[in-house]
Amino acid sequence: MRLQPILTLLTATAAAALAGCASSPAPTPPNVPLALQPPAGQVLYLEALATGVQIYDCKAKADGGAEWVFKAPEATLADRAGRALGKHYAGPTWEALDGSTVVGEVKARDPGPDATAIPWLLLAAKANTGTGLFASATSIQRVATVGGPAPAASGCTAASVGQVARVPYTASYYFYRAAP
Repeated sequence: MRLQPILTLLTATAAAALAGCASSPAPTPPNVPLALQPPAGQVLYLEALATGVQIYDCKAKADGGAEWVFKAPEATLADRAGRALGKHYAGPTWEALDGSTVVGEVKARDPGPDATAIPWLLLAAKANTGTGLFASATSIQRVATVGGPAPAASGCTAASVGQVARVPYTASYYFYRAAP
């Protein structure tokens, strides 16, 4: 039969595809201010590109005025090839498609080079779950931010308390873990 050449071709194609995945280049740490460097003994293992919104609530202030207050992010995460990795939401939490999560807490911030974007951050993991992609994360950097700042103060008045603003943003998140 002529089935053998086809099987050989399919096997070779699958092997080449798997080899390509295995040899994907490791992410390169971003160039960030010293305050945003992860602690010594941690190594970069993942870059995730976020696309989504920063959510703000219009809240009353004690003086009778109102202000936009950050509520949560809501974003999808993907690798540089566009493959889905998971999502990012309140906590702040990053959740992989495999169900693993990491919850972070801000340790340092920098305004970054774009005054119209949300700041760059260094976060430390305060909780991890699962055994997958985010289970070993110890530090997270948010850099290369575009968009996402609270709307203009004039959009939140005593009359508009309770309104929600969803401001588009993108960012690169870098995940670090303990060195082997």
